[in-house]
Amino acid sequence: MIPYLCLFLAALLTTILTTPLARKVAVWCGAVDYPNARRINKSPIPRMGGIAIFLGIVAAFAVQYVGTMSLGWPVVLVPSPKLDVNYAMLVAAFVVIFATGLLDDRFSLRPRQKLLGQVLAATIAVAGGLVIGDISNPFEPGGFIQLGWVAYPATVLYLVAYTNIINLIDGLDGLAAGISAIASFTMFVLSVWAGRLDAAALSVAVAGSSLGFLRYNFHPASVFMGDSGALTLGFALGAVSLLSVTRFAGLTTIIVPLVIAAVPIIDTFSAIVRRLRGHVSISHADRGHIHHRLIDEGYDQRQAVLVMYSWTGLLCVGSLVMTQVETVPRIVIFCLLLLCSMAFARHLHLFEPVLLHHYNPKTGSDELVAPGDAAFDEEAEQLHRHRSLAERVSGEKGAAEKGERDDG
Repeated sequence: MIPYLCLFLAALLTTILTTPLARKVAVWCGAVDYPNARRINKSPIPRMGGIAIFLGIVAAFAVQYVGTMSLGWPVVLVPSPKLDVNYAMLVAAFVVIFATGLLDDRFSLRPRQKLLGQVLAATIAVAGGLVIGDISNPFEPGGFIQLGWVAYPATVLYLVAYTNIINLIDGLDGLAAGISAIASFTMFVLSVWAGRLDAAALSVAVAGSSLGFLRYNFHPASVFMGDSGALTLGFALGAVSLLSVTRFAGLTTIIVPLVIAAVPIIDTFSAIVRRLRGHVSISHADRGHIHHRLIDEGYDQRQAVLVMYSWTGLLCVGSLVMTQVETVPRIVIFCLLLLCSMAFARHLHLFEPVLLHHYNPKTGSDELVAPGDAAFDEEAEQLHRHRSLAERVSGEKGAAEKGERDDG
């Protein structure tokens, strides 16, 4: 374990030492987040901390190279028999995803441009052998389900989705970095259990970089990681999950990566639901995310972040337990974690719309209103009334159809 400790410390210290430099670079090139209606920060904050996170990961692998060449450390870049990875291609994919985030921090790329960079990075990784060629068959011990050609687009989609999970929750000081650290430590344990040295090295490097960045990013933050950090961390976690977690048997292959990323997944799913319920575009930003709801509940930033750390930690512990038990207990644990998470989401009203359409007769235009606007309560009441009416009509129609069948 000494080599892993050295990798962790290399990433940790490098990130701590280079974050002030990254902050200066961000200020110099104008990559600064200014306060607005959606952001929590009250003052301008530089957003290129991802430079330090990336350098931390690079430093960790530089130390690994020196250790392997000079100190007799084990070689970690050894492909699995079922996952023949070209590591040069994987490095190229990391450079592309980091560059995409860096360009977005500096120039605020359009969503399509940013997505193109993510798809390109994922495609390079898949072309380099990082692909889900098969998954363990939960109904046949020792058996596998071959995905065929579907494996390639499925893996690209998986990597793009995982790349965005950290970016989606990067809304409070220290939140994204802390959750990345918890998730990467969990994946480190899973990687060691699976015997995947490459995944273990990458996950421990991500953990060190994330914790090193927290030195400056925990509330009150003096720098944000930006997309250069969030996309890099998300892509790294997705890569690690493919290198390690998919080597476990049965439903664990599918479930464990979802459990580890459950908090951002629930946050994203609830955002889509509430925007659809409010007849608002799903791409329209709002203040209904988990961290916004916790702040509205009366938590301060640190307390809200600690709540989300605890939630993520509980899910990660559950994911570790799931890899060590049989199929039935594994399903039971998953269902319990899912029910608890959904109950907490319901308590926070994550699925309730926070943006509604309102016709303004003075301007003759359709406007979006939020809680606090005079028209919001009126529109919310109308939405509730229309939903209740629709449910009643649907119920009456169903009863009538049942009566007709009974008469027939």
